[in-house]
Amino acid sequence: MFILFIVVMVFGADKIPEIARGLGKGMRMLKDASNDIKSEVTKSAHKHGIDTSDFTKNFKEEVDKVKDEVEDAMGSVKREL
Repeated sequence: MFILFIVVMVFGADKIPEIARGLGKGMRMLKDASNDIKSEVTKSAHKHGIDTSDFTKNFKEEVDKVKDEVEDAMGSVKREL
């Protein structure tokens, strides 16, 4: 609650939706970039005959952890609004 109060005081109530939209776009760009990287690594590995199932699984788990952390942070902001 205190953090939300500070955010409102610093940015103003009219800027919060714009900030949330920007964070959403940033998360989408991060997801797209990670999917592109994963796709390129997989293509290259298959071209060279390397099995990527373990690597892909570990990479996806790490990306999901980051995604969950960001969503948790955004969820508390959304609930307060």
